[in-house]
Amino acid sequence: MLMTTMSPSLSQSQLYRILDANLDRAREGIRVIEEWCRLGLESQALSQKCKELRQELGKWHSPQIRSARDTVHDPGTDLSHDRELGRSSLAAVMDANFARVQEALRVLEEYGKLYDLEMALQMKSLRYGVYELQSVLPNPDRYTTLQNHPLYLVTMPHPDLISIVAECLQGGLKIVQFRQKEGTDRERIAIAEALCALCRRYGALFLVNDRVDIAQVVGADGVHLGQTDMSVKQARKILGRDAIIGLSTTSPAELSYALEQAPDYVGVGPIFATPTKPGKAAVKDSYLPYALANCPIPWFAIGGIDANNLAELIALGVKRVAVVRALVSADDPKTTTIGMLQQLSGVDN
Repeated sequence: MLMTTMSPSLSQSQLYRILDANLDRAREGIRVIEEWCRLGLESQALSQKCKELRQELGKWHSPQIRSARDTVHDPGTDLSHDRELGRSSLAAVMDANFARVQEALRVLEEYGKLYDLEMALQMKSLRYGVYELQSVLPNPDRYTTLQNHPLYLVTMPHPDLISIVAECLQGGLKIVQFRQKEGTDRERIAIAEALCALCRRYGALFLVNDRVDIAQVVGADGVHLGQTDMSVKQARKILGRDAIIGLSTTSPAELSYALEQAPDYVGVGPIFATPTKPGKAAVKDSYLPYALANCPIPWFAIGGIDANNLAELIALGVKRVAVVRALVSADDPKTTTIGMLQQLSGVDN
């Protein structure tokens, strides 16, 4: 049996060392998260939340607590675990640092009861604030794919749809949305399952148009909603915080409404007249300039876009496009995908 000698009480120096170490640990972990929010997500609101958390912790990191630091004699400095030596993904980095912050705040809450009750209460409040921050942060790996890949396929019914999508994926496509209004739910689910498995094989995102229930059943990465569908918040409650959720917009007013819901991206269109959206006026000369100047989150121009007019949109400043017939009806979907990606390759996303 391992026997240890325990001090009958905690000295002030020991207490200060515990508080110092965990204040440092919590602030460092939040800073890692903040850098992703600031430079990855480019979210001012999330970055501000992280900054506020760090500042609140900094108020308690007094010179007296810092003065107790004794790194040379700290037995924990040489301790490590294999899982700390590498991270498999950006998601793993976020998960590790959220855990680090939450554990440190719990330590500060408990030992804060020996130092200052107000500190203990504030650490508890901050811990719940970190839980809330984690709950609204999108899955970084999914989000990185969304942000870094400028070509997005929205499907339409076709007898060879599975093989067409496979060719597009082979050409480098990384985002697929399943859209089919016709048929039974069983038929739609069968196609969605096949497309989802195909996207998994190629490391692509798979989204479902409108149908949150089908997205949930097949394990899709997310869903694309219309202005009259359930809210982004409601969809995220069903699909989970990691789901990618997009929202269609056709005007500045609809964009304003969309941004209030905090989707991961929006669609902007129809850029050109398209049979996919009958009765919708083209917005290339009206809404598109507004989106270029005012949309702070990733967005995809959509509506009548193909390899022939893509250069025109790129010249206007468009960075991401979603297409339907340009790929589904292409004579050679793989080659067309490669060509459109090459056109978009010089665009800084």
